[in-house]
Amino acid sequence: MRFPSRLADRLLAHDPALSRVRMGARVTLTILGSVACLAAFHAAIMPLPPIAYGLAIILSIEGGVAVRDRLPGDQLKTRLLGCLASLASVATAALLEDYRIVSDVVFLCVILAATLARIYGPRGFAIGMFAFTSYFIGAYLRPQLAELPLAAVGPLVAVIMGHVIRTYVLRDDRKRDLLHALVAVQGRSDDVLAKLELLAAAGRWTEADRTELRRREERLKDVVLMAESYLPVSQEEREGKGADDDVATPVAMAIFDVHLAAESALVLSLESLPPAGLVEAVLNGDDARVRYYTGEPGDEDHPPQSESLRAFAWLHEARRSLVKEVEKARQEGFAFLASLPQPPKPAAIDFSFKNPQVRAALQITLASGIAMVFGLMLSRDRWFWSVLTAFLIFTNTKSRGDTAIRAIQRSIGTLLGITIGLGLATLLAGHPLPAMGLAATGVFLAFYYLQASYAMMSFFISIVLCLIYGLIGQLTFDLLRLRIEETLIGAAAGTAVAFLIFSAPTRSTVDLALARWYGSLRELLEAGRAGGGGMQAIELSRKLDAAYRELTVAARPLGSSWSLVTKPGRIRQTLAIFLASTYWARVFARNLALTGKTPEPEVLEAIETTLKTAERAAGRGSECFSMPRQARRAGGRHLPIFRHGSRLGVEMVGNLLDRLYPQP
Repeated sequence: MRFPSRLADRLLAHDPALSRVRMGARVTLTILGSVACLAAFHAAIMPLPPIAYGLAIILSIEGGVAVRDRLPGDQLKTRLLGCLASLASVATAALLEDYRIVSDVVFLCVILAATLARIYGPRGFAIGMFAFTSYFIGAYLRPQLAELPLAAVGPLVAVIMGHVIRTYVLRDDRKRDLLHALVAVQGRSDDVLAKLELLAAAGRWTEADRTELRRREERLKDVVLMAESYLPVSQEEREGKGADDDVATPVAMAIFDVHLAAESALVLSLESLPPAGLVEAVLNGDDARVRYYTGEPGDEDHPPQSESLRAFAWLHEARRSLVKEVEKARQEGFAFLASLPQPPKPAAIDFSFKNPQVRAALQITLASGIAMVFGLMLSRDRWFWSVLTAFLIFTNTKSRGDTAIRAIQRSIGTLLGITIGLGLATLLAGHPLPAMGLAATGVFLAFYYLQASYAMMSFFISIVLCLIYGLIGQLTFDLLRLRIEETLIGAAAGTAVAFLIFSAPTRSTVDLALARWYGSLRELLEAGRAGGGGMQAIELSRKLDAAYRELTVAARPLGSSWSLVTKPGRIRQTLAIFLASTYWARVFARNLALTGKTPEPEVLEAIETTLKTAERAAGRGSECFSMPRQARRAGGRHLPIFRHGSRLGVEMVGNLLDRLYPQP
């Protein structure tokens, strides 16, 4: 495979619907388009002050990142309201420029108001970000009052350019994104099969092979979740759209089947490798050869081998069904996506201390104040960097552990980015066009990685800043060292406040995530006890899968070196139990969806037993992550997946949950 093909395949593996590519491209094109329009205005009509360019760049970024409305009209409304907030913030900063202490205090008030605005939902979040970043750039560039009328040109151009780019150039298309995601599901299952084919041909596997297979299975899970996110399967979405349930259900079932069949084939292959010819036949969609291998009677002396054959036969049929349903939906123009569902009703406005967003707003404001004090001690002109860091490291965090990790990521990303950026800016000194091209590439990469890696985003942003400083002739080693120091001050202030003020311990966050996982499991088991099948079982299975992923994110800080937990292997082993439990619950859900009737007495008995086991385990919360464990190898299961699947799935969940608290 040539390098371009490998690069494209890797890109699609991580971003099958190209949503991250669009994010980076939107921000980059909006910045370039806005700056080009302002430059043309500057040359043809009248000169513009620097603040106009600064606001255009800042609002181009926030318009691409913070505006999360689904409909173009709502997006434009949010941008216009953000533009008004931006102009008000800049005007306030300009008015208070001669009163620095007052200006600094007002900046903290803006930070408090911007973070409290998040209580009003996505629009409040976006407007708050517009206000905060605009005050930041206003205090940084210090515009004169006489420059404010022309400064308004920058935000207006950014709003218009951002709307045009997102609505007409790089628009959201649910049908296209769903099709890309469905194709990616097939492609990622190909990856799993390709690796299994190599192992089957070799006749053995190593621990490194197991890790690689799990990595490929995680990629498959990612694209499955993405594909499912485009399907109107929840009751609320159906009511909002009024589509026929039967249209989307076959596609949803086909996706679910491919995912579960691939997981089963992988698990069973690690117990007993299948014939290489069978894996190749499934990979190539060769019906005759699949029947040749799976039509033979199973070896009663080696039941895992027989199970493995049935798993690959299932995967073959599931992949064929997915292709069939995708083609049918494409011919019908994805009719079930004809209109968007109504957005959910906003949550009640709550400004009490019970609301975690209120506590987070006070944390962010206090951290920014501390960063401001120590940043001012270091530099009167560049202290804004410390405040910016303290503000941003709280974004999308749920615990003090999350905040600390984010602070470390920003510090490392900034340090490495400045190191590389200094070298690049020095090499490109006197060559503005290559430097500008590289800066534009850096902007794209920064926002391409925004949703995947905060450290990578900080790394590329730091490179871009180095290149810009080089272009305007302000690049010095002392300036870059100051930026690193201010970043460390902001990171330290944010981390300290996260641990000391209104602290949200990682354990508490894990307890909440565990409660959601156990609650989702309980809903699925109770639905099975009541005979609920069809899409209800599939939706509850998805809910459980989403709860597991939330648990992995919440538990991630427990394995960090600064955490009280010093054995990250124990964390991984515990998560592996929840992963296996989620898998077997999905096996139960699939059988429930296929039967759609009240289970047999032995299944009902197994459900009752597992519900009691889950209730006991749920009562102990995150204590399971501190229990000593011994490494256990998979294998020796010798239990059929395809006969008595409902009972087996429930019993396996109960047995696995018992392992959370092993008896001495």
